Amino acid sequence: MTKVTVGENEGVESALRRFKRQVSKAGIFGELKRLRHHETLVEKYKRKLQQRRRTPRRQFD
Repeated sequence: MTKVTVGENEGVESALRRFKRQVSKAGIFGELKRLRHHETLVEKYKRKLQQRRRTPRRQFD
């Protein structure tokens, strides 16, 4: 859940800009796009492959 607290002297535009940046970093737009449209098997495979590349593997000592 993304939250932005607006300061006393802060404008709405700057708070909205910060909110958009946080939503973009969290990947919420990509998730919405994925849920709204049908995903082919190739797209699903590519998405999972990218996800595996992003998450570091656990190493045991």
